[in-house]
Amino acid sequence: MAIIFAVSGDLVAASFFAFTGIFFDFFDGFAARALNAQSQVGLELDSLADVVTSGVVPGIVMLQLLSESFTGHTMDIANVTSDLGWNNSIVGYLPFIGLLITVASAYRLAKFNVDTRQTSSFIGLPTPANTLLILSFPLILTFQNITSIEDVILNHWFLIGITLLSCVLLNAEIPLFAFKFKTWGFKENAIKYIFLIVAIALIALLKFIAIPIILLLYISISLVVKPKS
Repeated sequence: MAIIFAVSGDLVAASFFAFTGIFFDFFDGFAARALNAQSQVGLELDSLADVVTSGVVPGIVMLQLLSESFTGHTMDIANVTSDLGWNNSIVGYLPFIGLLITVASAYRLAKFNVDTRQTSSFIGLPTPANTLLILSFPLILTFQNITSIEDVILNHWFLIGITLLSCVLLNAEIPLFAFKFKTWGFKENAIKYIFLIVAIALIALLKFIAIPIILLLYISISLVVKPKS
């Protein structure tokens, strides 16, 4: 459903359904263990769902944002041949750079499945975190009318830069802490609890603008703490 809305240019609805997918992705492991329903099929389905929710969707959303930055409107993907008629040069195809996020996300997820080092932490930016970053942009544009920020987000060089940076961070050899709780004690999970409290406070104060700040904070804390795999 997120893909259908993203293709049609309704990026807010696409974000809502992608957020819903990420929410269930976080809790599906708990549900499987509680119901004693773990299986290899479930593991494969989980990865496939991640490619869709945290790979295809943010790629299409970035494509649409880039299209809007170049033309002032989202791309009519259902009639893409005529929609590209606005510019017959290579520039007309630049929005498709956004789909690099889909490729980089799929590669990152494939590596995760075979990387035995990522048992208690991540190496490289998790795809859901990157998806939250990309989807925060249309939400900021829609619900927080701040002209200076809108000018930055709809600058095609900014969007191209974010796309390339996402592809690098997704597959970089950077250790990042994971929100996997072996116990619920504060002492063992102090960094996670403090981060969650700060994140909630930032969202309450800044709304969707908080999401890029939280992601930057997440990477910065991980670089300082250097979690072990």
